[in-house]
Amino acid sequence: MIRVRTVPAALAGAVILALGGIALSSPASAATLVEVTSFGSNPGGMRMHIYVPDRRPTNPAIVVAMHGCGGSGPGFYSGSQFASLADQYGFIVIYPTATQQAGFGNCFDTWSDAAKRRGGGSDPVSINSMVDYTAQRYNGDRQRIFATGSSSGGMMTQHMAAVYPDVFKAGASFMGVPFGCFANAADYAPGNSSCTTREKNLTPQQWGDMARQAYPGYSGSRPRMQLWHGSNDTLVPYSRLQESMEQWTNVFGLSQTPTRSDTPQANWNRSQYANSSGTVLVETYGIQGAGHSLPMSGMALAAIRFFGLDRDPSPSPSISPTTSPSPSTSPSTSPSVSPSPSTPVPPGCRVGYTVNAWNTGLTASVTITNTGTTTVNGWALAFTLPSGQTITGTWSTTISPNSGAVTARNVSYNATIATNASVSMGFQANHTGNTGRPNSFTLNGVPCSIA
Repeated sequence: MIRVRTVPAALAGAVILALGGIALSSPASAATLVEVTSFGSNPGGMRMHIYVPDRRPTNPAIVVAMHGCGGSGPGFYSGSQFASLADQYGFIVIYPTATQQAGFGNCFDTWSDAAKRRGGGSDPVSINSMVDYTAQRYNGDRQRIFATGSSSGGMMTQHMAAVYPDVFKAGASFMGVPFGCFANAADYAPGNSSCTTREKNLTPQQWGDMARQAYPGYSGSRPRMQLWHGSNDTLVPYSRLQESMEQWTNVFGLSQTPTRSDTPQANWNRSQYANSSGTVLVETYGIQGAGHSLPMSGMALAAIRFFGLDRDPSPSPSISPTTSPSPSTSPSTSPSVSPSPSTPVPPGCRVGYTVNAWNTGLTASVTITNTGTTTVNGWALAFTLPSGQTITGTWSTTISPNSGAVTARNVSYNATIATNASVSMGFQANHTGNTGRPNSFTLNGVPCSIA
């Protein structure tokens, strides 16, 4: 069953994202994000949302786009550019919502034994059910199914490529880790993880064997892999980019020496690993100076280009929307640049704030919901940290100063908050015993309620 959620859709072609790809100009889309409440086997207890553009080919490609810990499918829909790109290029986007509570809460299961083998259970089976449902209902192209995600979603991207190599044709992992990096649920918790404290440094052969063991006996083609990481990431160390590269080049039997390296734009250090015929099978991007805040503007398009989806979908004239009627709220799209906070927030706004603490550290996952009647273009969330808390890293935001009265500001890809929509962000901090949360929040100077 499909239930319409009042999450505004993107404007088809309203934003021209230019990295050399084709950008289509078309009327405003009537498509909207909808929730599917029955999609098949769901051992992970996940939620499924889907975005189906009005203009698409008879057999559209499918992209699974996955949020970071503490986030949600609708949050990643409104905070990333994949829906607006779907309007331009005619592919369908699945937005899963994780419900597992290891580590930060609402994280994709990349640690359990069940999740590490094909058909074993947990989140991978649920996600594969979403893919099967979408391919059957919308006549999706089984040869063009892709995965992408940020942080926990980036980890699950690499995970699905290992567990279901016959389903996915390529992946784009933002701030992820290699498949098999987490030993168990306890190892996933920040501050205690051998995977994310730079301790886990295996050989390419060992990493490759882990991926191959996820589906023993499989001898078919493997998904191409694109890997992104910020050099200043303090939550998931930059060293994980090297380990992920070693895993996937080994899976393909490639050298760990790139066949080509360049800088396609400022601070984007790209390395490509091609086979003997020149096909790039693994591609890495080290983003100099970036923290735990990917994808930034233009990166979603680079992922779509890696998938080969940046072309006119050329739908047949008979294609028509198959989703339920769109809501009455006005559509919006993710901007390609980060505007300054210029739109006042009408009353009101709501903030959800979840703390996960350990020893002398903690993470805080923050969700900002626009409960007003006007789209917010550029936001600044002000609050005061409890005494003894000092921020050491952020994701999907920039925060200054690092203690006391602080202000969290949008990054390029989540600057817009449409009516009834939300954005998610967060930070990692040290503490001296006080793991509480702020008492109040203001968004662009307007007080917010606390969820």
